Amino acid sequence: MTNVTVYSLFTDFDISLFKAGKHYRLYEKFGSHLTTVNGIEGVYFAVWAPSAKQVSVIGDFNHWQDGEHPLNVRWDSSGIWEGFIPFVEKGMAYKYKIHSNNNGYISEKADPYARRFEHPPKTASIVWEDNYQWKDKSWMKTRKKHNALNAPYSVYEVHLGSWKRHLEEDRFLSYFELADELVNYVKEMNFTHVELMPIMEYPYEPSWGYQLTGYFAPTSRFGYPDEFKYLVDKLHENGIGIILDWVPSHFPEDAHGLGFFDGSHLYEHPDKRKGYHQDWKSLIFNYERNEVRSFLISNAIFWLDQYHADGLRVDAVASMLFLDYSREEGEWEPNEYGTNENLAAISFLKELNEEVYKSFPDVQTIAEESTAFPMVSKPTFMGGLGFGMKWMMGWMHDTLQYFSKDPIYRKYHQNEITFSLAYAFTENFMLPLSHDEVVYGKKSILSRLPGDEWQRFANLRLLYGYMFTHPGTKLLFMGGEFGQYEEWNFQQSLDWNLLGFEPHKKLQNYFKELNKFYKTTPELFEKSFDNDGFEWISFDDTENAVISYIRKGQNIENEIIVVCNFTPILHQKYKIGVPKKGKLKEIFNSDAKKFGGSGVINSKQITIKKEVWNGKKYAAEITLPPLGIAIFKIK
Repeated sequence: MTNVTVYSLFTDFDISLFKAGKHYRLYEKFGSHLTTVNGIEGVYFAVWAPSAKQVSVIGDFNHWQDGEHPLNVRWDSSGIWEGFIPFVEKGMAYKYKIHSNNNGYISEKADPYARRFEHPPKTASIVWEDNYQWKDKSWMKTRKKHNALNAPYSVYEVHLGSWKRHLEEDRFLSYFELADELVNYVKEMNFTHVELMPIMEYPYEPSWGYQLTGYFAPTSRFGYPDEFKYLVDKLHENGIGIILDWVPSHFPEDAHGLGFFDGSHLYEHPDKRKGYHQDWKSLIFNYERNEVRSFLISNAIFWLDQYHADGLRVDAVASMLFLDYSREEGEWEPNEYGTNENLAAISFLKELNEEVYKSFPDVQTIAEESTAFPMVSKPTFMGGLGFGMKWMMGWMHDTLQYFSKDPIYRKYHQNEITFSLAYAFTENFMLPLSHDEVVYGKKSILSRLPGDEWQRFANLRLLYGYMFTHPGTKLLFMGGEFGQYEEWNFQQSLDWNLLGFEPHKKLQNYFKELNKFYKTTPELFEKSFDNDGFEWISFDDTENAVISYIRKGQNIENEIIVVCNFTPILHQKYKIGVPKKGKLKEIFNSDAKKFGGSGVINSKQITIKKEVWNGKKYAAEITLPPLGIAIFKIK
């Protein structure tokens, strides 16, 4: 038997920070690290298992024999087991064999800090490190302007396994292939950012990546860790930011994962009322435990530090904030103040955001949060949670509900399309049309819209135009840009063959042009989160189902006027109020023939007359296209 050498990467200061929940770079210490001790090359292993009576490393190098390489427990009551094993090499698979002090429980666990895993369904960790040479220095130096809250932010949400597949070989595209195909496509479509549904290692394909077991490893489904870095590099080289979905809310019960790790509720809360998600049949992190908080914050920092991510979209925040989330009476216990807030989770989220923005002030954290919990995207010093942005779930729900109605009934539901502006500036909102809206029988967005084929496509162009002129940043799930007709299926590629049909191809061209228009029109993004950037012209023309508004940028001279017609009725000489004199010039119209529209546009400049209308001092008469959006500038 080869001895395990006593060796440690931890200092006393590391241990005190870990115990206090203030160590935010644990990945530099825990896990497996190639190193040389006494002139011999090998691997240092470290794992947290305070309820264990014995922890051994089993793997390729000892024929998976328990007890061949027992780790040494530290003397400082930290619960850390560690040691150096000579001659272990990069690429070798391993797990921890843990004998618990609790009822003789024995488990084989993957390394919570492993940098690489075997390809699912295999579950072992792999000794790994890479010396990837980043080439994105220019992006990293200037990305603050790309990620700023007054910059254009149009996000393409992608599930890597089903965006596009290699049809001949019936397999996923690799990180290398995606670095070519996906990057070129996103650039061509004029998106500013990509958001990847979780790419951390996960065992179960139907979870879409939201049930993680390898928090520090990009999934091996698409290649090696350094190949994922290459994909990130290519995105940055092409001026595209990358946001990673991150899941600190729950984790699966898989035998090799974090659950009941050392024969105790180590990572999950021991009280099932706080530690078990009935909806997702998964375990909830114990935010009251310092070491768990350090684990999670270290993980967030890891992806920003080691993989140059430009942001984290934090999944299922609402489930973290409330003790009674999806629970009936008697299934939850109030906090010390008798209310339903999860105080430990709230303080954890504040601490997370404080550390992220302290270490990486040029990134964004984005909360998927579906309730009216206040100040999610306000700084912690103001009492907020400290996120950079929050998904505007109310806008998404109301808008899709409105657009699914036959236009003849829309005049009775005008408030559904205007209500979001009553609270649009209470948070830094991102407007999402996400994967959640095209699964579980909801159908694709295009297929739920009313009318014949022409009307459905016109409705979709109008929906996107309204979305891009509404205050807030934007997110669209893959396939929506060309009118994916079938509901999303994670097991197969998007239906790219639809681009052989003119309506889909023209819709794709429309979205490309809409993204470009958004990115080059400061009035649409400079004041996304400032009520000074928006002004109603008219929200009460319910009979015609028409709304009109002004968007403003930093330059007070620059204003654009947006008019949306939510019915298929063409309006000649439709009168709108205008804030100043001059001439109206149409600068964008969803009904242009090149987009698949009927060609009802305002080709000539329109004279503005001095006449009080819609509470403005001036007025103009425009031609308003059917199921269309027309955008004007005052010259």
